[in-house]
Amino acid sequence: MMANVTTRLCAPLLVLVALVCASASATAQTAEQRAACSGDFQKLCPGVVPGGGRPFECLSKQKDKLSDACRKVIDSQAQAPGQPPTK
Repeated sequence: MMANVTTRLCAPLLVLVALVCASASATAQTAEQRAACSGDFQKLCPGVVPGGGRPFECLSKQKDKLSDACRKVIDSQAQAPGQPPTK
C-alpha cells in the first residue's frame, strides 16, 4: 500500500525533473547555435528583424558565404522537423 502511494507521488516529480533537464539542454544548444551564427547574421543580414524564421531564411539563402560553424547550424536546422527547407 505504501509503495503505491510513493510511486504515485514520485512519478509526476520524475517527469517534471526530466522536462526541466531537457529544456535546459535545448536552451544551451540554442545559445551555442546563436553564437555560431551571430557574426554571419550581423554581416550578411543587416536590416533583417530577428524572429519568425527570418534570420534562418536570410542565412540559408547565403550558405556559400557562411562560416563553417554557422553552415553546420543551418544544415542541422534545415533537417530538423518544423524548420523551413533550404533552397
